[in-house]
Amino acid sequence: MKPIEFLTGQHRDCDARFSDVEQAVRGGGWAVADEAFAVFRADMEAHFRLEEERLFPAFEQASGMRAGPTAVMRAEHAQIRQLLDGMGAALAARDGDGCLAEADTLLILAQQHNMKEENILYPMCARCLPDLSALLEEAGHAA
Repeated sequence: MKPIEFLTGQHRDCDARFSDVEQAVRGGGWAVADEAFAVFRADMEAHFRLEEERLFPAFEQASGMRAGPTAVMRAEHAQIRQLLDGMGAALAARDGDGCLAEADTLLILAQQHNMKEENILYPMCARCLPDLSALLEEAGHAA
């Protein structure tokens, strides 16, 4: 699998986990929702760590751009984490409407974020990092 396909695939996997959470909350299955949210959040954090600890620093070093697209992506990761906190708090309070409201905002932000990464940042990384596959493999991700 090519590196961009791998990273985009992580986005799709997170989208599927997000859908699992929404379905569980809508169905009122709190135990299922709790488990689905834990898996979703763990997948999101693993993806963010891969980008923030490996991909972004390598891109910044190769391109010389430290205040460019990676800074925007880190800021959006922080916003997404805040929304995840809100979803988690609403879920813990068994506030389905509150959880779904946070989820709606998260969905919009994540869709916009993923489009920027997939259409702008990842292609830039592929151009600047000829060893992108090796970078992902070193991080424990086969690409």
